[in-house]
Order: sequence, then structure tokens, then C-alpha cells
Amino acid sequence: MMKTSWRLFFGIFLLILSGCASQHPVIQTGTHASCGHQPDTVIIPPPLQPGDTVMIVAPAGYVNPSRHYIERADSLLLSWGLVPVHGRHLYRRHHTFAGTDAERLADLQEALDRPEISAVWSARGGYGCIRIVDSVRLDKFSLHPKWVIGFSDITVLINRLYQKGFASVHGLMPISLTHPDPRRKPAIVTLKNVLFGKTLSFTIPADTANIRGTAEGTLIGGNLSTLVSMLGSEDQLNTAGKILFLEDVDEYPYSYDRMLHALARAGYFDRLAGLIVGDMSVKKNNDLFGESVKEMILKLTRDKGYPVIFGFPAGHVVKNYALPMGKEAFIRAGRRKVVIRY
Repeated sequence: MMKTSWRLFFGIFLLILSGCASQHPVIQTGTHASCGHQPDTVIIPPPLQPGDTVMIVAPAGYVNPSRHYIERADSLLLSWGLVPVHGRHLYRRHHTFAGTDAERLADLQEALDRPEISAVWSARGGYGCIRIVDSVRLDKFSLHPKWVIGFSDITVLINRLYQKGFASVHGLMPISLTHPDPRRKPAIVTLKNVLFGKTLSFTIPADTANIRGTAEGTLIGGNLSTLVSMLGSEDQLNTAGKILFLEDVDEYPYSYDRMLHALARAGYFDRLAGLIVGDMSVKKNNDLFGESVKEMILKLTRDKGYPVIFGFPAGHVVKNYALPMGKEAFIRAGRRKVVIRY
């Protein structure tokens, strides 16, 4: 009797252990598979229509009214037939933030909750979203999904929305309109096209460092340092079968190396469908590390069997093509050109 009970217990133990192993497979390279949450489906917010309302809020860094980029953003929205409104605390300042955590959260929550608001446009990045993201509620938002737009620090919100099953837009923010620049037209045009429901397709010259290939998958990702800050939380991404986009700005080479290895150790690069790399600018006068950012990335991805695309104009660059995060994407990295469709 005792022997039978022991065998039964041991059999149950092995069954539980095998179940856990199937959820967290061991990678022979010594890394762990990316084990973040993966939504069953992703809801695409409805396209904007003339007369829709867009609320501009500042969930991170403070807005400088003397630079007049909010007025330029208002004018742009009006030219598209949209109605701009502002968060109540848009011009507040609390140290480096656009008001206190409570004030920034209140504006963001109002914009997400109000059913008559059709899109939420983040005024700028900076830093601050991670301080409030765990207090954001999506119960009313889920009844009336809307586009949330931004990049850089707004990656925190983009990834929280994806984890909860909603698409958003990695794209131009009002602060980018501080100085008029004709080279910014692609950022403006592609943002409008995403918001109004048009299909995007890009063809760019191939970078010589690209890894060729074709892939399809859900587009996820954003700012590298912000993604690293979410490792170990409920917003850690499950990258298996996805197309991952990465960008960052003005970091030291060793910092890039450390962050990329952090993602690698979390399994982000193990089972991707493909990788798109945007701008990765390095701090000036710092060439002592011995490896370029491309070389760092290739060391972590070249044997994985999926396409890797460098030099895509998105992120902290003037063109900053809009990317619908959470939507299905197709990429083809050829010898001479790269094609990306969303």
C-alpha cells in the first residue's frame, strides 16, 4: 500500500514537472525562453473619421509652452478634420515630469475612459510612464478602444496595451513638431494613414549587415531601454513568433551591449519571426568599446534563422515612420531592398 501511494505521488510529481517544462522550455544555449504574457487576440481600434476628437496628454516629461509644439499639433489635427482637446494638466510641471504622478495619471485615465475621445496622443516622451502604468485601468477603454500614439518612454503604455490585447501606434509626437522640417513629412503622412485605417507599405535600401529572409508575425517592441525596464514584470513580452522592433537614442556602447544582453538572457531573441532595428545612435566621441551596435546585435541573432533588418527609419529620427504595434506585419529582407508591410 505504501509502495503504491509512493508511486502514485511520484507519477503526479513528474506530470506536474513536465507541464511546467512545456511552459518554460530550456534553450540549449543557456538562455531562457521569453516567458511574458501573450494575448489571445489583438483588437485594432476603429479608424478615425472627420470630426473625431483627439486628446493630447503628457504622461511623462513636461511640456514647454514656449516651444509651441502643442499649437502645431492642434493645427495638424485640424487640417485632418479632427478636433483636438487637451488634458487638464497638460502644461503642469513637477520637476522633470508633466505634473505629479497623480496629475499625469488623471489626464491619461480620462483620455482612455471617455468614449467620445477617438485617439490619445502623447505630447512627448522623456521619463515617467513606468511610475503610473500599474494604476492605469482599461475597463472603460475596452468598451471603446482607441488609438494611443507615441514612442520612446510611451513604449511602456504601448506594451501594456498589447499585453491586454489592444494595438497602438509607435509614431510621431507633438514635441517632434517644435522645428519645421520638410524631411518630417513621412512621419506625418504615415501617422495619418495608420489612424485613418490605410495599409502601410515601405521599401527601403538594404543595409549590408542585414540577415536576409522573409517573415510574418505580430509587430511588437519599441524603445530598447524601456523594454529592459519592464523585464520581470507582467509587461515582459513573449516574443515567440513575433517581429520585434527596437530603437534607442544617445546611449553609450557599453549600455547598448548591456541592454541587448539583458533581452537575450530573457529569451527575446530566441524564437523571433524577425527583427527590425531602427535608429540606435551612440553618444558622440565614444568609440572605445570596440563593437558597433550592429555587431552587438548580430552576435546575438546571426545563428537564429530569421531575417534581421537594420536602418529602418523609425524612432528618434526625423522621418520616424509610424508603426502599428500589435498588428500583423510582413517583412522581406533582400540583397538590394527591404519590403515591410502592415
